[in-house]
Amino acid sequence: MKKLLALTAAAVAACAPTTPVELTAREQGELNEALRGRVAGTPVNCVQTRDLLGNRSVGEGVILFEGRGGVVYVNRPAAGCPKIDSGRALVTRTTSTQLCRGDIATVVDPVAGFTYGGCGLGDFVPYRRTN
Repeated sequence: MKKLLALTAAAVAACAPTTPVELTAREQGELNEALRGRVAGTPVNCVQTRDLLGNRSVGEGVILFEGRGGVVYVNRPAAGCPKIDSGRALVTRTTSTQLCRGDIATVVDPVAGFTYGGCGLGDFVPYRRTN
């Protein structure tokens, strides 16, 4: 059984893209607008869930998490993530008080109960307002 798990993990790792999902020109413009007047900080592996106020996506390549104090955390799941738009929500399950790199997020329609897919989260890059 352990050998099967190791082979499965190796196969999944081999299929995982090593470059982030590219944004279209329109999506890149949307991301630039969302980050206007902000400067990137050092990426972190985890953020406290109590500090997150909401989220939205830019295409299938970027999830923006709105944090307290005007911080916006940019997360680029390695394999992309289904777009979060009207009627869709991001659901995460964690056993701690943090959302971390590698945690699995699922995009769902909470009313219909339909699942659009999931993704493994990447690093969280904080963007703070410049004075």
